[in-house]
Amino acid sequence: MKRIIHQLLSKCGYQISKKVDSQPFLYQSQLSNLSELRRRGASIGENVDILDNCIIDPDHCFHIKIGNNVTFAPNVHVLAHDASTKKFIGYTKVKNTTIGNNVFVGAGSLILPGVKVGDNVIIAAGSVVIKDVPDNTVFGGNPAKQISTTSTYLEKMKESMKSDNTFSDEYVFQNLNKDRISERVNSTNFHKTIFIP
Repeated sequence: MKRIIHQLLSKCGYQISKKVDSQPFLYQSQLSNLSELRRRGASIGENVDILDNCIIDPDHCFHIKIGNNVTFAPNVHVLAHDASTKKFIGYTKVKNTTIGNNVFVGAGSLILPGVKVGDNVIIAAGSVVIKDVPDNTVFGGNPAKQISTTSTYLEKMKESMKSDNTFSDEYVFQNLNKDRISERVNSTNFHKTIFIP
């Protein structure tokens, strides 16, 4: 099993070393473990949530800086290296990648090496971020481009919140029962979007 994991990591551009301290992460849970990333040199602020199956470039995480109040939804990849040149010229390109403060990165997004994401930014799910993202913007797409300002987007969301599509803590997953599930689904069918804490 270890050999298979090493082969897969090698195909993804990770170098396998015999030294224990420089071994790539061998288990998925280590790829987004905050304390392990910090131990390996990543600069990670406070109140950072990295959800399932995220990859913060494990062998180059010390080239990555993540600010405060950041959320990575599931399956986000943040890279600091590009091994596309390795087979051709014998070297891998490495750049510093920065994520600002108050940033949400949607599920399945990819942030490429050298990108600087500003403060107060929302990146839509499935985005491929190939260039810097200015402060106070919403970016999305492949390649990602500006969709809106953050304040305009949030104001629009607030305006669409009504008493019958905005729910209390009783309606979060841990507190759901059949009646509450039904209420949420019916409200979503009617309003298309609901809001939960």
